[in-house]
Amino acid sequence: MSKPDAVTEVAAAVIEARGRYLITRRTKGHLEGFWEFPGGKVRPGETLPECLQREVKEELGVEVSVGEKIETVTWHYPERTVVLHFFRCSPTGGQIAPQEGQAFAWVAPEDLEGYQFPPADASLIRRLRRTSA
Repeated sequence: MSKPDAVTEVAAAVIEARGRYLITRRTKGHLEGFWEFPGGKVRPGETLPECLQREVKEELGVEVSVGEKIETVTWHYPERTVVLHFFRCSPTGGQIAPQEGQAFAWVAPEDLEGYQFPPADASLIRRLRRTSA
């Protein structure tokens, strides 16, 4: 008999400026080396927008305003289920300065597929390519 999946809620910021999206590269842990949209795990009692504001500030040293939810993706990994909530975000203060030594890039929608993202991000990347066409 298998144990029930642990569910991890994650909020991710889709930050666009001048027709390009901000992505960062994971430096450690699960999916190390993959590119992602900045964000992270929701803490108990924290709303999704609060999580995004905290995570982006911790990871990149900038403040963001959180806009509309773009989509929610549920993805099953062998060790856990992840529910990813993607939101449009706009920078509101500060200069991007990766706080964990991670690489970052501003990428045109048509070039996103040239980066290795976790499989859970595939539908979002397809959507971003379609809406920019």
